[in-house]
Amino acid sequence: MPTLKKLIHYLLLIVVPLCIAGCLTCEKKEYVFQLTGENSGKLTIKYFNIYSSLIDSTGEIDSDYDELVYMWYKGEKVELDFPLAKKFKKRLYEENGTLCGEVTMEFDDLKNVRLYRFKDKGPYMFSLTGVNDDGENFEKTNGDYGGEKMPVIFWPDDSKTLRFSTKIAPPDSTCVSMLQQWKVKKKTFK
Repeated sequence: MPTLKKLIHYLLLIVVPLCIAGCLTCEKKEYVFQLTGENSGKLTIKYFNIYSSLIDSTGEIDSDYDELVYMWYKGEKVELDFPLAKKFKKRLYEENGTLCGEVTMEFDDLKNVRLYRFKDKGPYMFSLTGVNDDGENFEKTNGDYGGEKMPVIFWPDDSKTLRFSTKIAPPDSTCVSMLQQWKVKKKTFK
């Protein structure tokens, strides 16, 4: 049984990094499902205005940038979130003076990208509880949104492009765009 001193030590090892770490996030995300077959297609997720929040030091900015590159861009975070999808492609790019990202993947079954149809008939459905990031809030869709009490988006069964976007958080004075970091370091990770 661990002593109280050891328990406090372990708690400090967990809590302190969480308290001093920045927070990598983005302002908004857009999901586009292009259906190419009965149950197959391509999903594109766009991340708009990637930034770090609650920054106190350059070290935290560097740490968040490393997370962006080594966990998301070069890493397998998205692949782990969608383990049954395939042919992943990722890119980072500048748009409107901000850093944006894009991930595309292909799927052979709607369930591989969290889409659903009851008994393979009727409307396409996506539950917003299926988005990965905490704090994503519905913004708009080309389908019909069931509302806060039923956070499901529905699209007619003849739809070929299913689209919706979520808002996460607008940056404030405590936030630092990842654009400058990317411009300086992008040659090192290609």
